[in-house]
Amino acid sequence: MAQGDIDRIAGETGFSGVVWVDRGGEVEFAKAYGMANRAYRVPNTVDTRFGIASGSKGFTALAVVSLVRDGMLGLETTARSLLGEDLPLIADDVTVEHLLTHTSGIGDYLDEEAGGEITDYFVGAAQELTTTEAFLPLLEGHPSKFRAGERFAYCNGGFVVLALLAERASGVGYHELVRDRVLRPAGMGRTDFLRGDELPGDAAVGYLPIDGVDRSNVFHLPVMASGDGGIHSTAGDISKFWRALFAGEIVEAVDEVVRPRVDLSEEQGRRYGLGFWLDAKTDTVMLVGSDAGVSFKSTHDPRTGTTWTVLSNTSPGAWPIARALTS
Repeated sequence: MAQGDIDRIAGETGFSGVVWVDRGGEVEFAKAYGMANRAYRVPNTVDTRFGIASGSKGFTALAVVSLVRDGMLGLETTARSLLGEDLPLIADDVTVEHLLTHTSGIGDYLDEEAGGEITDYFVGAAQELTTTEAFLPLLEGHPSKFRAGERFAYCNGGFVVLALLAERASGVGYHELVRDRVLRPAGMGRTDFLRGDELPGDAAVGYLPIDGVDRSNVFHLPVMASGDGGIHSTAGDISKFWRALFAGEIVEAVDEVVRPRVDLSEEQGRRYGLGFWLDAKTDTVMLVGSDAGVSFKSTHDPRTGTTWTVLSNTSPGAWPIARALTS
């Protein structure tokens, strides 16, 4: 896709964010558009940090897989064995693998299958959600939707449960687990868990329309990200991540992580591994994130070493360019 085509789509859609394409680590295209902070007229740059919403489910999955490698967890470990009396509505036979593949059947605190717009959702007492344990009240009271292993149903709460299980199995907090086991091995020095109410100057504020006015997403998201997504990253760091993953620098069992576990080809044209979306017909691996004031998609083809990433600080921003890049 030519630069002029990307510029045209960005102009037509009012795109705010970054587009990045590289092959084997050599950057072929990198450009920023729009404003990181509209109030202070701070423009986005290629080094701006953006929230990537569910894109960081892959990081949660890798932290869990690394604990499996070290014998602290097993894919067959049941959630109940570590939850004890917490979250009693989670069935006793739900395992780590069920949670990683969205086949657990547990009820979801943020149920995307229920319909509605992602921008309609507000997190109650968002400022209190600074730890994984603080999410327990949000995760409670949601009945199971089906028996574990019966089918696929995308489940945000399942990845918060995974973060909780990882903490209890390792004795280390979720944020530090991801830093130690994913970010540092991958050399992702500009990726971290940032508080939504004190973003640094190099991070983009997320925007969404409320009552006809674009406002920030500070009331829509937990103040600190948990296992289901919300870390902040840059296009360059995402590129480093893909190279490190397929070089075996994060976990050795990369083939197991990206092996298709669920086939959604007929409904969605995709498959799913352990925390990663997979193309229906090729080896291409994807991270995707959508939330209030956030849209993100990054794909990597391990055969050619080609990565393209689109990050945006608006809810719909990334999708027109992402669709054009895959056409």
